[in-house]
Amino acid sequence: MNRRGFPGRGTKGTDETKGLFRRHGGFLSTTEAIRLGVHPRTLYGLRDARELEPMGRGLYRLSELSPLDNPDLVTVSLRIPTGVVCLISALSFHDLTTEIPHQVYVALARGSERPRIAHPPVRFFWFGESTFEHGVETHKVDGFPLRIYSAEKTLADCFKFRNRIGKDTVIEALKLYRERRRPKVDDLVKFARLCRVERIMRPYLEALL
Repeated sequence: MNRRGFPGRGTKGTDETKGLFRRHGGFLSTTEAIRLGVHPRTLYGLRDARELEPMGRGLYRLSELSPLDNPDLVTVSLRIPTGVVCLISALSFHDLTTEIPHQVYVALARGSERPRIAHPPVRFFWFGESTFEHGVETHKVDGFPLRIYSAEKTLADCFKFRNRIGKDTVIEALKLYRERRRPKVDDLVKFARLCRVERIMRPYLEALL
């Protein structure tokens, strides 16, 4: 205890630290761990002993837990909680592309600062207020909430950014959407208008749907 009767900084031992991680779903950032009374020496000792697994800069996970199915998406959801998974990463999540994303595509509100994240590789897109806030869904990924655009909003976004992600990717996504889902035409039209791509999308919608 310090002179004021509160626990001193960095008083948690190894077992107590692991218990803290368990009570927080197995994940803690360096900042959170120190705030909860873990000394950096204890934290890095557990890391060096491979009892903690680095999940990116300043984020750790208990190694005793079962392997994650989607570690990159979990890391993004924890490190960039205000972002929304979008474009090719969202297509992949919704099973609407044969591409394997080598980056996590994340939308941010226009004017937001670029987050500092070394891993996984992330590609950022800044959306205007109206297009950023609409069509967001929250899905559980490995037990953690992930903010991601709906399939219909993603298709409209892909048309808007077709020159940056490739037109072939967009057309394939529409075909897979028709084959694998019951099309929500009203939602497609609504998001096409929101993203100002209705004129471009409509011929494809008429032909495919």
